[in-house]
Amino acid sequence: MNAPGGPAPSLDVRGLAYAYPDGHQALFGVDLTVARGERVALLGPNGAGKTTLVLHLNGILAGGAGAVSVAGRPVVREHLPEIRRLVGIVFQDPDDQLFMPTVQEDVAFGPAAMGLRGDELSARVAAALRQVGMAEYADRPPHHLSFGQRRRVAVATVLAMRPEILVLDEPSSNLDPAARRELAQILRSLDITVLMVTHDLPYALELCPRSVILSEGVIVADGATGDLLADEELLRRHRLELPFGFAPRATPPGLLDRPDTT
Repeated sequence: MNAPGGPAPSLDVRGLAYAYPDGHQALFGVDLTVARGERVALLGPNGAGKTTLVLHLNGILAGGAGAVSVAGRPVVREHLPEIRRLVGIVFQDPDDQLFMPTVQEDVAFGPAAMGLRGDELSARVAAALRQVGMAEYADRPPHHLSFGQRRRVAVATVLAMRPEILVLDEPSSNLDPAARRELAQILRSLDITVLMVTHDLPYALELCPRSVILSEGVIVADGATGDLLADEELLRRHRLELPFGFAPRATPPGLLDRPDTT
């Protein structure tokens, strides 16, 4: 919880419920608070409502019950331009995100649309590419890069907007072991709030001290990632599976490292 007068959390979801036009109820009163600087994994089987929840964070979906706030700003129509800068989503397929002739043009696209020009824009692009270890590829066409490199550039396109929250959709999918490790190192180095949607439970354990399990439109568990993944019955009940032979230990007391928001 935040102390009175303290900084607003990066994300505050209260009583979020949503039904699609065909009548399918995807969310049933979700409550979720993520403090600034936290890295949280959003886990759950297919059809649990994870994508529906994420699309409410930047106003792509709206019209249900409840409320969503990002850095203290309610996600409502009049705030959407700023909300969409604050909530940066990295898609599962980087080719859905990269469309310009060169890497640096892709990374510059968002800040330029905000009005940045000249040296300020160049500095923003260079800083984002350095953060993901892709500065030397600035002049390369994205389609000449490996899949892992394209995913890192996709992350840079979001970082260049200086968001409050970095939302990652299945960030480890289709990565070879080296690219997976490199991306993990980058994500650990970022001083930013991270919400990682993933079926990759070992990656969640590696990167996110806290995890939330969403199942059938409700949050059924919220706690230290090691604790949740050590609960075999919980995982089985919600159709989550660890790789064969992977046996996480429960998190020792005091190791759920959440930022101090007092």
